[in-house]
Amino acid sequence: MSDFAIPICMPATKFRETELYAPIKLLLEGQGYSVKSEIGSADVVAVRDDEDPIIVELKTGFSLSLFHQAIDRQSLTDAVYIAVPHAPGRPFSKSIRNNKALCRRLGLGLITVRIKDGHVVVHIDPAPYKPRQSTQKKARLLREFAKRVGDPNTGGATRRGLMTAYRQDDLRCVKILFENGPAKGSQVARKTNVEKATRLMADNHYGWFERIEFGVYQLSPKGLEALSTYSNEIKNFSDIES
Repeated sequence: MSDFAIPICMPATKFRETELYAPIKLLLEGQGYSVKSEIGSADVVAVRDDEDPIIVELKTGFSLSLFHQAIDRQSLTDAVYIAVPHAPGRPFSKSIRNNKALCRRLGLGLITVRIKDGHVVVHIDPAPYKPRQSTQKKARLLREFAKRVGDPNTGGATRRGLMTAYRQDDLRCVKILFENGPAKGSQVARKTNVEKATRLMADNHYGWFERIEFGVYQLSPKGLEALSTYSNEIKNFSDIES
């Protein structure tokens, strides 16, 4: 299937599923299909010669029920599309991008229809999904898992404020500076076993450190606050390292 436009004028607001039908029907008929609507449980069915039929499910927007219906239609044919009205703007563009990825994983096709002029865009065709794993992302995942001490977070929590291995390394540096006073990065690295202690304190991602001379750091006021805020986490370091 490919892009296609027909001169139809329809309102751009308060869309109805029925407004999607004529442009999609004309697109399919232009490619030699015989098209009929509401056949059994399917919104649109297109047949050409001895090929497997095409089924298109129409909805006024993306929803879980739309994907449920489309997956159910895959028991009839591999050529299943979902179709929604096109809506201008960045939110819809982001929604298209995310739902294209979902359709690709589910083996579904995705169509949008610009109601005002009947312009149809086929974003992807149905195809078997062949996942490609990222060795870099997997290595990063396992590296974070191995470096993180204990299990300080609760599954399902928001990303902001999570206790990462990076934050734990920074807190180790905070602990040593509190116990020993200002120190060189190399000294902190030796006492904490954080090889990149100097870089961490120099980057000062959380604002916990102050450089008082070349290569020498002390705690900032925020670093002193972190001692109280993360007291339980810092205590865990003592328990584990003792």
